Amino acid sequence: MSLIDISGNLLYIAFFCYLIGTFLFSGAIKEKNDTAASRAEKFGKVAIIVTIIGFISHVAYFITRWIYTGHAPVSNMFEFTTAFGMFIVLSFIVLYYMYKVAALGVVALPIALLIIAYAAMFPTEVSPLVPSLQSHWLTIHVITAALGQSILAISSVAGLVYLLKNVNTKVRSFESIAFEMVMFFGVLVIGFVVATSTFSAMNYEAKFEYVDTLDKVSEVTYTMPAIFGMNEYKELSEDKMTPIKAMPALIDARKLTTVFWSIIFGSALYLLIRLVFRRSVSSMLQPLVKRVNSQLMDEIAYRSVLIGFPVFTLGALIFAMIWAQVAWSRFWGWDPKEVWALITFLYYAAFLHLRLSKGWEGKKTAWLTVIGFLIIIFNLVVVNLVIAGLHSYA
Repeated sequence: MSLIDISGNLLYIAFFCYLIGTFLFSGAIKEKNDTAASRAEKFGKVAIIVTIIGFISHVAYFITRWIYTGHAPVSNMFEFTTAFGMFIVLSFIVLYYMYKVAALGVVALPIALLIIAYAAMFPTEVSPLVPSLQSHWLTIHVITAALGQSILAISSVAGLVYLLKNVNTKVRSFESIAFEMVMFFGVLVIGFVVATSTFSAMNYEAKFEYVDTLDKVSEVTYTMPAIFGMNEYKELSEDKMTPIKAMPALIDARKLTTVFWSIIFGSALYLLIRLVFRRSVSSMLQPLVKRVNSQLMDEIAYRSVLIGFPVFTLGALIFAMIWAQVAWSRFWGWDPKEVWALITFLYYAAFLHLRLSKGWEGKKTAWLTVIGFLIIIFNLVVVNLVIAGLHSYA
């Protein structure tokens, strides 16, 4: 067995440990009386041990892949996203030992699982680095940015737990509808995994020629039926679906097609859940957090932003500008990824301003952390997948 195979197996072990950890943490927050509280404490201890075993396996995956490839495994979507999931678990473990709140694990670990599952949908092959990536500043920039984003993600985990506890899902209101939309967004991520797995099992493949942003003729392979066509495309495969709409060169139509199918599959899955259980997703999850301390969740959400914001600023802006100078001889170029990194920075700067000067706490803070995480995910999914730019490596 080669080193890259061992690395892949270690990632599988981490995935299943996180899955088991999620169920154990769920058992740890179901206490109803003193006797059950003791049993729940034992569940919590076992849950964090299993999670740490998974994290160690995840780190081992990262190191073995680094040794095999000869460079930090953060150079494409698969590698970056798995690293992002790893840092989320690290942030959760640190916070768990600070606050001992099992409910955080019930939300944080499923998010890490979805992110790893999302990563697994991208090509896992090792490929040589393009010239612009051959710099130590890439490693420093990407790892620091991923770490900052993971800490900010934990703030949204605390915010989600707060909202699950405090939003009245039994009354139809703007707030309850908005919160259910957040749950719907989570189901769409599962839809992406289901859509990719389905077409992969069918061995679907269609090749096209197209004209890229540099007016060069390139070739692209679709792994899902083409809804959107690349710029000035020409079909190379027979008996495959013809794109319904051609997109300009700025848009990566292949990845936009992936987003489209993810929405279709995710929406169908969400409707199925509603039909089977006849309840909203948020109301189904609410019993899991009924014993949570809301004030503590608010504090965790705020402190996570306090720590994550400067780390993100260093990684996604300052170190990124240094790398950009090394790679392209300029600090800033208004590339879509750079623009959204700046938007994320400004958003969390506004968050801290509203918290410190306007006294925004409770639900306001919780909603801000959730919206902030949606911005991070938009940057990870839409900006990387749909909009063509200098960062479109995957």
